[in-house]
Amino acid sequence: MKLPLQITFRDMPPSESVAREVREKAEKLDEVYEGIMGCRVAIEPESRRRHQGNVYRVRIDMTVPGEEIVVGGESAEEQHMRAHEDVYVAVHEAFDGARRLLREYVAKQRGDVKTRVGPPHGKVARIFPESGYGFLEAEDGYDVYFHKNSVLNNGFTRLAVGTEVRYEEEPGEKGPQASTVAIVGKGGHGHRAA
Repeated sequence: MKLPLQITFRDMPPSESVAREVREKAEKLDEVYEGIMGCRVAIEPESRRRHQGNVYRVRIDMTVPGEEIVVGGESAEEQHMRAHEDVYVAVHEAFDGARRLLREYVAKQRGDVKTRVGPPHGKVARIFPESGYGFLEAEDGYDVYFHKNSVLNNGFTRLAVGTEVRYEEEPGEKGPQASTVAIVGKGGHGHRAA
């Protein structure tokens, strides 16, 4: 790795053997992508259990051109699922995740990732007519919030569960939201939800 690696042990004494393992794994990341500008690794016990030892979590932050790649920055529930009683297993799995995310980054940089032509399509998954909003199901399966004012041509009243739409997505306060929604075809197919 071209830049120094930063290893932090939180709420636990530093371990030279664990640090050595981290350095070895970090050096192998250069085999996936040589342009890593920085790498910070934090190792910490999740919590003490009455009859067991610590359960360890590992977070890796890698700086690459135009992006910060983070492994272990997920919700508390997901972190709990990734935690391991063996610190070496936790390190190994975190670096497996780092390699996977680096490969995705490299593919995106090379243009291997399929790019969409035109706005995304989806279907109305849930609609709340009285409240004036609903949720679209994106082609990738995630929910996108929309407000009645974002539906073009006053089309909110023609929407029903299952109606196919085109939309423009933007980040919202609580997740993705549609800034504009347009009905594909005649619209109004499906059934109206309350």
